[in-house]
Amino acid sequence: MKTGLLATVAALLLGTAAPAQSPDPSWQAVLDAAEGQTVYWHAWGGDPKINAFIDWVGEQAMARHGVTLEQVKLSDTSEAVARVLGEQQAGRTTGGAVDLIWINGENFLAMKRQGLLSGPFAEALPNWPLVDVAGKPAVVTDFTEPTEGRESPWAMAQLVFEYDSARLPEPPRDAAALLDWIKANPGRFTYPQPPDYLGATFLKQVLHDTMADPALLQQPVDPETYAEVTAPLWAWLDAATPHLWREGRAYPQNEPALGQLLADGETLISFALNPGRASAVIAAGELPETVRTFVFVGGTIGNASFVAIPFNAAHEAGAKVVANLLLDPEVQARAQDPAVLGFQTVLDVAALPEADRARFDALELGAATLPPAELGEALLEPHASWMEAVTEDWLRRYGVAQ
Repeated sequence: MKTGLLATVAALLLGTAAPAQSPDPSWQAVLDAAEGQTVYWHAWGGDPKINAFIDWVGEQAMARHGVTLEQVKLSDTSEAVARVLGEQQAGRTTGGAVDLIWINGENFLAMKRQGLLSGPFAEALPNWPLVDVAGKPAVVTDFTEPTEGRESPWAMAQLVFEYDSARLPEPPRDAAALLDWIKANPGRFTYPQPPDYLGATFLKQVLHDTMADPALLQQPVDPETYAEVTAPLWAWLDAATPHLWREGRAYPQNEPALGQLLADGETLISFALNPGRASAVIAAGELPETVRTFVFVGGTIGNASFVAIPFNAAHEAGAKVVANLLLDPEVQARAQDPAVLGFQTVLDVAALPEADRARFDALELGAATLPPAELGEALLEPHASWMEAVTEDWLRRYGVAQ
């Protein structure tokens, strides 16, 4: 990236003029329109650490741009999608209640297909050139669906397993070995109940590792072959379920609840989509310092977290400012700090200016966080239709009331 462009980007974020250039007039118009707006960010509210981070982002949005950020805490992203859909059906094409959504692939696909998203905006953000599109292709493809600029990434994720090395010196490192371990250690493993996002991701991981041709996951589900293709997954779960925590008659509701079981010593292996989660929780004094992470030898599912703007957002300019702020190197480095979140950055750190690279170089990622070279292959997310089909099938076969 050219030095002049980087100086302009930094100057825009700091609210000062670049030494030799003026701000992009089109972005300046966005900044002018955003000032004084209140952006309602509908985001999952189940993790206090994430909520605190969003509060901090709100402080930055106000200090830098005069934008107020309000988190609308969700238990499931579909709540926000349903609200936008209801407004569309009622003919409310402006002044919508949802300005920004922390969205996942399944809901992104649904909103894209139903015309619920704002026009392309991500690649016009001043900080977009900092994103590592070449090295992290998941930032432009969500569950095999091209984002086409209709959502902007703000964190990378990859499934990692967590375990207490003091109690489990050598963890199982593939799905077959995990099943054997579950049988030999009844009650010491579980997963969040689907349709919880993390629980559904675990099902997709096992599906990938047990099916004959994982490449099929990059295509929509074929109803004609679905039963045959997924049979190994259900055989794996049939064998594992009686030996799960509470004998598979109850499941934790989400990632924090799953992690708490590990913290309490009820389970010996947990997992998360955040490779830095364990280090962050250790830093908070909520996990033993002997907890470590591992991945399966064949790779684990990886993706990006995105924000999207609904088609009728009342404060679209403010939402763009927040999306751009989430890509700021200072914000990205704070999110990667295990004392804060431990999220992986979407930026190309090696291409950043020296001062911004130093923010990342200074981070102590923690003993429980695997170095990037040891994370292994980040497997592509399956097409969204697989999540829908497998979740519905799981509920029919194993679903329990909470």
